[in-house]
Amino acid sequence: METPRTGPTGETIDPHRHRALGTPSRASILEMVRAADTGMTIAEVGERTGLHPSTARAHLDRLVDAGLLVKARASGGQPGRPAWRYRVAIAEAPAPAPYRALTAALLDYLSRRGHRDVRAEATRAGLDWGRHLAAANAPGGDPVDTLLDVLRALGFSPRLHETTAGTTEIHLHTCPFLELVKRNPDAICALHVGIVRGTLEHAGAPPAGAVLEPFGAPDACVVRLALPQLRRDR
Repeated sequence: METPRTGPTGETIDPHRHRALGTPSRASILEMVRAADTGMTIAEVGERTGLHPSTARAHLDRLVDAGLLVKARASGGQPGRPAWRYRVAIAEAPAPAPYRALTAALLDYLSRRGHRDVRAEATRAGLDWGRHLAAANAPGGDPVDTLLDVLRALGFSPRLHETTAGTTEIHLHTCPFLELVKRNPDAICALHVGIVRGTLEHAGAPPAGAVLEPFGAPDACVVRLALPQLRRDR
């Protein structure tokens, strides 16, 4: 009796990703972005490769569509629109299902109102959501502790960092809404900003200075708070 033969085992090939890497240019760009600590912009990729910006953008967005890269831009509310910054996608734990469903519904709603400012509307929705989530925490707590609790419950794996300038930063080491980011990066990042500001406002801290910098650290997005270091024993 002939012993059945089995082929190699391992991860199933994803044809969409395989096609995305079907050109040397895209494979090279993926490796280049992977090697960059905080991701790369279209201009940086064009400068390194000699590609026209529109060509670089097309390659980068093809890698985003294949789930190999994610893109985002700073959402601090400053005038003008910062450049897209691309980073390698990392498999991360998703947010609890009800939160993902709520966020997906919001994106669908915003997509039907395309004539409006998506970032502004997503930020407003996030403000309300942040206030609601903060209200579920013990009243009277430290604003930073409250924010950490809310971000932790959502699945962001937040870590508090002190800076040499004496300000407060929170590094978000996972993005629990990663599968939704490529649908509307502007809306998702703005929603996160709103959640941060709504939480701080409910906890009694000034919310206006809170800024989210996507890929602001080599392994995290960074929330920068206009608050002094409140504690050194964390």
